[in-house]
Amino acid sequence: MRYTDAGFGIRALKTEFPGFAMLPNMNTLRAFVLSILLILTACGLVPDDAVAPHAISVSAKRVDAFDLNDPSRSHFGDLDFRGGLILKSPDPSFGGFSSLYVQPDGSHFLALSDQGNWLRGRIVYQGNHPDAIRHAEMAPALRADGKASGRWDTESMARDGGILYVGVERENQIVRFDYGHKGLRAPGTPIPIPPTMKDLPFNQGLEALVFVPKKRPLGGTLIALSECGLNEAGDIMAFLIGGPNPGVFYVKRTDGYDISDASLLPGSDLLVLERQYSPSAGVSVRIRRIPLEQIVPGATVDGPTLMEARTGCVIDNMEALSVYRTPAGATVLTLLSDDNFSPVQQTILLQFTLAGNGASKPRGSAK
Repeated sequence: MRYTDAGFGIRALKTEFPGFAMLPNMNTLRAFVLSILLILTACGLVPDDAVAPHAISVSAKRVDAFDLNDPSRSHFGDLDFRGGLILKSPDPSFGGFSSLYVQPDGSHFLALSDQGNWLRGRIVYQGNHPDAIRHAEMAPALRADGKASGRWDTESMARDGGILYVGVERENQIVRFDYGHKGLRAPGTPIPIPPTMKDLPFNQGLEALVFVPKKRPLGGTLIALSECGLNEAGDIMAFLIGGPNPGVFYVKRTDGYDISDASLLPGSDLLVLERQYSPSAGVSVRIRRIPLEQIVPGATVDGPTLMEARTGCVIDNMEALSVYRTPAGATVLTLLSDDNFSPVQQTILLQFTLAGNGASKPRGSAK
């Protein structure tokens, strides 16, 4: 029985504990019960239905071909297409997903929408092909006071063990969640950020976060990339927070692409997911590979394109990227789209495997 159930009342107390009938009056008894409930609430034993995780149903339609003009094609630049899913749910908070973490088992995942809602679940496979989503649940991200964030524009997420760092774009702040201990009920506490981060343009600010593990170049650094905060040269601003060498660096902006997410390869390279849109050409997606050793304060970094996809491929507003390595040694990239809660857009999950040993190759595109 939940402590908030109506059955936990005066009659129940008298029935289960006859001594309570000797209390001098009902007001005293009510005060006693209220005090107990307040204590239980303070201890986190009374669930708040408004912020509690709730199970949702998610339907999945398989994507067997990435290039609709050539369904037999499976190789795209440096990536091999594994499969995908088009996801739907009747839950009104489902959609708008802008960041993603897939655990090393390739199954359990955590996503975050740009309206401050967590999605947690499992990807079920048929062979290597994503086939369904199971055990899905959602919950609002919580502020430091434990209250729902109220549609935080949460666009990015990075993981350091059990700690999650989340970027809030329109407020240009980063909040820290102790997910390892408190799960979806963890409150988000703001962390100090570089003062210049607050000057990023509205709705084009923090878009990608990556935490660099220790024993790698920049180990212990939180890398924060803006969507389209530009310097005088027209390149995209990014920040090194903490770690051995904090500061500002820049990502070379080319072909009108803006940053939508980033993730680390199991080695020491940074993958940057980018997108562009025009009414005439539609949406395009690109992934660039940038050596971590290039990233130092003041540098402008660039790297080869792993894959570029345009209209004619099964893409939408691809905003989330996560990377894991299988026990067999394959490097798997998982992408997730933000449907903007629009009836003409879709929530699409795509998976690719890095071809060969991942060595850089000439630019490849899927047009």
